[in-house]
Amino acid sequence: MIRNLIAFPLLSLVVIVQSSIISQMALLAGYADLMLIILAAWALKADSSSAWLWAIIGGFMVSFVSGMPWFVDIAGYLFVVLIAQILRQRVWQAPLLAMFSVIFMGTLVMNLFALLILNLLGTPLPFGDSLGLIILPSMLLNLLFSIPVYAVVRDTAQWVSPTQEVE
Repeated sequence: MIRNLIAFPLLSLVVIVQSSIISQMALLAGYADLMLIILAAWALKADSSSAWLWAIIGGFMVSFVSGMPWFVDIAGYLFVVLIAQILRQRVWQAPLLAMFSVIFMGTLVMNLFALLILNLLGTPLPFGDSLGLIILPSMLLNLLFSIPVYAVVRDTAQWVSPTQEVE
């Protein structure tokens, strides 16, 4: 229950930090997605029901401030939680490796899905330029931010649910 209550203020803070501070840290044309990193770390640490709820809440919050259609962020974050849940069951002895894998696959799929939707909506973006200028730099930034974020989320998960085992 408390995991679900903490979602609103924490994810609101994440959206504010992402839209005001993280968006200013660009690498070429790529930006880090702090919400994706938080959701991946939470899905690797918490129970599945709260992770799915966090993905839906985070997707709505990000789509509210983003220029993308609302379903792109929600579908992307739900995919991230799905991959995290699958890897949590299989690679539980190496949580940081699982985190890197989720961030890599989540960033790739989410950006490719956004590229596809933008092309379908009439904004033609060349695939090669999008890959080299947006997707790969975003992936690098997400991987760099994932290490400290994972530590903070691990501590937060321990604080919210002290009976949960922490790696």
